[in-house]
Amino acid sequence: MFEQLDTLIFRFDEIHELLSDPAVISDTNRLRELTIEEADLRPKVEKIKQYKEVIQGIEDTEEMLSEGLDSEMAELAKAELSDLKDQKVELEEAIKVMMLPEDPNDGKNIIMEIRGAAGGDEAQLFAGDLLNMYTHYADGQGWKVEVLDANITGIGGYKEVTLMITGNKVYSKLKFENGAHRVQRVPETESQGRVHTSTATVVVMPEAEEIDFDLDDNDIRVDIYHASGAGGQHVNKTASAVRLTHIPTNTVVAMQDERSQLKNREKAMKVLRARVFDKVQSEAQAEFDASRKLAVGTGDRSERIRTYNFPQNRVTDHRIGLTIQQLDTILSGKLDEIVDALVLYDQTQKLEELNGPQV
Repeated sequence: MFEQLDTLIFRFDEIHELLSDPAVISDTNRLRELTIEEADLRPKVEKIKQYKEVIQGIEDTEEMLSEGLDSEMAELAKAELSDLKDQKVELEEAIKVMMLPEDPNDGKNIIMEIRGAAGGDEAQLFAGDLLNMYTHYADGQGWKVEVLDANITGIGGYKEVTLMITGNKVYSKLKFENGAHRVQRVPETESQGRVHTSTATVVVMPEAEEIDFDLDDNDIRVDIYHASGAGGQHVNKTASAVRLTHIPTNTVVAMQDERSQLKNREKAMKVLRARVFDKVQSEAQAEFDASRKLAVGTGDRSERIRTYNFPQNRVTDHRIGLTIQQLDTILSGKLDEIVDALVLYDQTQKLEELNGPQV
C-alpha cells in the first residue's frame, strides 16, 4: 500500500497542471472529473507529505544519536525520536484508512424512499418523524432536500415519501440508513398507556446520472393519467400524472405531485433510473457478498437496523451495538454520532480484511 504514495503525489501534481490547460477548461465533463479527483486526492497528499516529513525526521534524529551527543542533548533527541515514532504509527493508520478502496457511489446524491410499514397509523406517523429527522440532518450538512413524491395520510403521516438529497458526499453518510427502523411508543390514541411497536422502512439509492447509467427508451412504457387525491383544482381535470415502467425489471414509478406532466415525467425518470441502477448494483453486490461478510449489517432492506424507544428516550443501532440515551436529539436531526460510528465500523472491518487475520 505505502508503495503507492509517490504515485498519488505524482498524479495530484499532474492534475494540478491539467486544470490550467485550456483544452481541459473548455471540456466541461473532463474539467468536472479532474476537479473531483483533485478534491479527493488533496487530503491524501497532504497526509502523505506529513508522513514523509516524519520519516525524514526519524532518520535525521537517529543519525544525530549515532554520531554521539552529550547526555542532555541525547535525552532530548530520544524524546523527540519517541514522539516522531508515535506520529509515524498514527499517520500510517490514517493513511491506511484513506487508501481503503472507496465505494464509487460515495460522492453521489441520493434518492431516499421512506414508507410506513407494520403498525398502521403509528407506522405512517413515524415515517413522518424519519422524514423530519433526515431533513434536519441534511440542513445541518448544507445539503438540499427536494420532496419528489409524497402520499400523506389524513392524520399527517406518510404512507410513503420520496426525497432527493443533493450535496457533498451524501451517499457516503446516509448509505447505512437502508433497512427497517422500529419505533416503540405510546400512541396518542392509546387510552391504556400501552407501548406499541411499529416500523418504517428506509431505502437509500445513489442518484444515477445518464453518464453513469442510461436507460433504453424502448424498455420504458409511459402511461399518462389524471391525478387523484389531494392536489388542488388540477386534480382529475388535466392528465398530468405519469407512470413509468421499466419492462426488463418490472420496475414501476408513478409521479403526480406537479401540475406539469413534463415535471412529473422528469421526476419519475430520476427515480426510475436510480431504482434500476440500484437493482443492478444490488445483484452484483449480492454475488460478491456471498463470499464476504458485509461490513455493516446484511444490507437487506428488511433487516431491522435501529430501534427508537420513546419511553426510555433511547436509540439503539443493532448492527454495531450502539445505544444513545438522547432520542429527542437524534430525531431533531443530530445524527453525527450514529453516522460517524457506522462509517468508523465499516472502515475498521475493511482494515481487518486488508491486514488479514492477526496471529
